[in-house]
Amino acid sequence: MERQPTSMKLTEGVAEHIRGMIHRGELGPGDRLPPERELAEELGVARASLRAAIKSLEERGYVIVRRGARGGTFVTELSRPFSEWREHLRQQRGEVDEIIDFRIALEQHTARLAAQRRDRNDLNQLRNAIDTMDNAESRAVFRLSDSQFHSAVARAARNTRLQTGIDQVRGELFSPHDLLEYVEPIAESVRDHREIYEAVREKDPQEAARLMAAHIERTREQLRVIVLQDPKSKDRSPRHNP
Repeated sequence: MERQPTSMKLTEGVAEHIRGMIHRGELGPGDRLPPERELAEELGVARASLRAAIKSLEERGYVIVRRGARGGTFVTELSRPFSEWREHLRQQRGEVDEIIDFRIALEQHTARLAAQRRDRNDLNQLRNAIDTMDNAESRAVFRLSDSQFHSAVARAARNTRLQTGIDQVRGELFSPHDLLEYVEPIAESVRDHREIYEAVREKDPQEAARLMAAHIERTREQLRVIVLQDPKSKDRSPRHNP
């Protein structure tokens, strides 16, 4: 007989889902979460489970709940959870490489499938994400458009398991750039995404996979600066930010 999920596991799952959205940049500092009833329906959980998840996130410094006419649940400035996340990875230095290795394994194959299976709507979504990224006026907009691009590649692959896996592994990374002295490599990142888009558009699966792997490999170097402050990577630190 299949074991039924406990309320504790359900609460943790909901909290992890919202936390992943924050880590991926889909929700940023100051953003308001949807109303309780709407969010509970969207996630397919009881409102009591959602409240418990929100309380857990509040205790960890991810959100703040405000009462009154203009109240709601808002994402914090994220300084505490980011500091704790970065300290964890500094203590577990090999974890960064494990996460990036796993991302490469998932996303390069996803890009390969996307080049084989994409349709016109997929190309429109990829192009729109790149245009937003190229014209981003803030780091929050840049991060969101980057997340939207990778999600669009995953959807184009037509494999929900790959899409779920990519969302989960990307949610393990966390770089709320407004808290960092690190400067985002905008021009380089836009170029990477545009080249991946072109390979997907031209239905070139091998080139799409190669470009995606190279793009995520550059993320490894960026994380070594952001998290580990690796001096070997600082010489290759990026040039400007939005």
